Amino acid sequence: MNALKTTFLLGAMTGLLLAIGELLGGRDGMTLALIVAGVMNFGAWFWSDKIVLRMYNAQPVGPEEAPELFAIVQGLAQKAGVPMPRLYVIPDPALNAFATGRGPSHAAVAATVGIVKAMDREELEGVLAHELSHVINRDTLVSTVAATLAGAISFLAHSFMFRGRDRDDGGNPLAALVVMIVAPLAAMLIQLAVSRSREYGADASGARLVGHAEGLARALAKLRDASQRIPMHNADPATAHLFIVNPLTGSSLGRLFSTHPPLEERIARLMAMKGQLG
Repeated sequence: MNALKTTFLLGAMTGLLLAIGELLGGRDGMTLALIVAGVMNFGAWFWSDKIVLRMYNAQPVGPEEAPELFAIVQGLAQKAGVPMPRLYVIPDPALNAFATGRGPSHAAVAATVGIVKAMDREELEGVLAHELSHVINRDTLVSTVAATLAGAISFLAHSFMFRGRDRDDGGNPLAALVVMIVAPLAAMLIQLAVSRSREYGADASGARLVGHAEGLARALAKLRDASQRIPMHNADPATAHLFIVNPLTGSSLGRLFSTHPPLEERIARLMAMKGQLG
């Protein structure tokens, strides 16, 4: 269901892009927008893992520095049949974790010092299975496609705005309003909806990977309680979608503009899986 929803949302964004291209008078502007956004996101896809790990001062660890963490991730990777990802610890007391990388062979999983200390083994296993699921499900690629389409739509909207200044033919003011204001907002909301859909998918995949949903559900409850009490230092809105819970919870603009679905709903869905997983 989540995969179907993601496909529908990406299709809606593609349709929006085509409609704006038609309003601008053909394929040339749309092609240019796709090329510009594609080049930007191609670079982000290849180097974003290094950038985000450096942003949060993530330190590489192995079996000597973090034996339990390493053993959990290694066991999950073997069970899933994927290469062992690079493992990092973020020196931050907040409770959070993220995965990055363009695919299973180029993946990294990072966890904060806070979450490693606060979780028992079963909870930590659930969190790390969730993150590894993002890698297995190639959510980085999905996010890149969504970002490319959203970037192209925004580029077209700005092009339309500057083109309107240079033209004095009156035009259609309603169409201009849609292109310049409504279209970029709609693209952003669709991109956020794609992110929320992928979180549900990683929760379900992670629970199936470990064989039970209780550990991840308990972990999410702990994360919910700690998110306001222990804020994450130097959290960046551009990377919020990577984390298992939104590191900017305290400054959220509401459910509509959130990169993550409500934790209560995620916990409820996991608990509903208990019967399926035995």
